[in-house]
Amino acid sequence: MIGIARVAAALSLLSMMAMGTARAEDALKAKVGVLRLSSSAPVFIAQDKGYFREAGLDVELKFFDAAQPIAVATTSGDVDFGVTAFTAGLYNLAGKGVLKVIGGMSREKAGYPLIGYFASNNAYAAGLKTPKDLAGKRIAMTQVGSSFHYSLGLLADKYGFKLSDVKIVPLQSLSNAAAALKGETVDAALLPISTARKLMDDGGAKFLGWVGDETPWQLGAVFASPKTLTNKALVTKFLGVLAKADREYHDVILASMKDGVAPINDKTRPLLEIIAKYTNLPVEQVVGNCAYIDPDGKLDVKNVDNQIKWLQEQGFADKGYDADTIIAKDYVKAD
Repeated sequence: MIGIARVAAALSLLSMMAMGTARAEDALKAKVGVLRLSSSAPVFIAQDKGYFREAGLDVELKFFDAAQPIAVATTSGDVDFGVTAFTAGLYNLAGKGVLKVIGGMSREKAGYPLIGYFASNNAYAAGLKTPKDLAGKRIAMTQVGSSFHYSLGLLADKYGFKLSDVKIVPLQSLSNAAAALKGETVDAALLPISTARKLMDDGGAKFLGWVGDETPWQLGAVFASPKTLTNKALVTKFLGVLAKADREYHDVILASMKDGVAPINDKTRPLLEIIAKYTNLPVEQVVGNCAYIDPDGKLDVKNVDNQIKWLQEQGFADKGYDADTIIAKDYVKAD
């Protein structure tokens, strides 16, 4: 009898293992392109807490060092979804119909430090003390037509100086822009605080101000190729999980912030540690680096349209399309 019981138990275990394997094989696979920035915090939370897996998704995160390569990787099929900032290149791809915006993500918003203006030590000593003083300076950023470029354009409009009077130095990556600032080969740079903080801690740069305080706007989004959108089950599940993580991130971290800093307590620490893990930062730095994200994943469609028009007027984006052209209305929650 004991032998029969053992055989039955073994068969039951094998059956359970087979069912688990089958479920794993049945999971919808997806590669997601992201930057190691807090602007992708809901993606990191969903991955680390197993929300994707619980929804029947097998998600692999692929990390990049600039926004534009994520858009290119999404169109080529190297990733299924992109979660990053808007750029002229992304808009042009979307305008050609090879990308669609399917949801909102990070925003520049007053009180939530994300992208800042930073001066080299020499330029600061020579009088570059505020964002308004950037007129006529050499400014490093990742790429022409990037989110950093648009932020600078909004600043120029606000303070009445010509963007053409600024010398843009495109260096293709955040690390290169930071190195140029420290090396005094540029006067200033637009950088996420996660990149700039070490510079400041090492005495290699001076802080001038936050983009969100100067010119709030819809910075990032979730997007996919038309091919990915044909798999409605995959897209619906992916966005559903992100919505859950958006809400958790907002209610636990963003709602607790004061003066741009999140407290470290029993409620916030688990999520802060997840963000720290994926951004390669200590928790003590993450607390002042929490990007604003709408709790419902909404997209500021009016602002997106303004971005496109501005980029087209500057000659950075092609003509002939607007926000309605590039948005997958079946999925986007408009704000």
